[in-house]
Amino acid sequence: MTAHYAVFGHPVAHSLSPRIHAAFAKQMGIAMEYVAIDASPADFASAVSAFATVGGRGANVTLPHKERAAALCSQLSERARRAGAVNTLKRVGLQWHGDNTDGEGLVRDLTGRHGLDLRARRVLLLGAGGAARGVAPALLDAGIQELWIVNRTPEKADALADALGQPDRVHTRYLADLPNLGNYDMIVNATSAGRGEADFKLPFRLAEARALAVDLSYGEAAIPFLAWAQAAGCEPRIDGLGMLVEQAAESFAIWHGQRPETDEVYAELRAHADALHTAD
Repeated sequence: MTAHYAVFGHPVAHSLSPRIHAAFAKQMGIAMEYVAIDASPADFASAVSAFATVGGRGANVTLPHKERAAALCSQLSERARRAGAVNTLKRVGLQWHGDNTDGEGLVRDLTGRHGLDLRARRVLLLGAGGAARGVAPALLDAGIQELWIVNRTPEKADALADALGQPDRVHTRYLADLPNLGNYDMIVNATSAGRGEADFKLPFRLAEARALAVDLSYGEAAIPFLAWAQAAGCEPRIDGLGMLVEQAAESFAIWHGQRPETDEVYAELRAHADALHTAD
């Protein structure tokens, strides 16, 4: 019997998740259908409910629904509880259980695939929404020294800092403070700022020489921030494609009890993305 899975987002047509999970399912010999479902914020809860009624067994959740997804769950994993956001839903009986694999995916990509040491880094996190909430606990667990959160809405940054519960390591600032914050050896963009714009406007002095720059987005959405990072002298500069593949593998393991290999899937997607970029 074919099991039904999906990714919910708005918009979501661009998502690579169906392609990734199809590759994982083929690799593991599992029959599953995985589709993308576009649901507006107002329709998200009803769309998830409708998916359950037609036999939905699990789902990924992407922007802008990760915090809403947590509210639909009868049970949260420890990492989802710490994040206050859910990117992975699993149907257990008549209820949804929620988890968050974003942070695990990011750290696996940075430390495993790219061989980077995150310990003792001074990290600037841009954004405090569902994506930022997913990765912040994992960055702290990976041994970074300090996390500075800057968000367009200061109250959301403060709420995330409070939820993390480490006031000696986690700090918040206003956007207006950016020119006076000193510099960082790791900058993570968890916002949608710059999408559709030619420039991503941040002070170059935020980046130490050869600072690590990471955008949680991939494809065209990551170009403005990574272009700024190149101009600021950041090295290396990493988009969110590897994180996407790794968090998907974690979700797959939650649903099926076995974690697929990711290197071949990542290499195929990276080659395709590079070919598209070259064609442009």
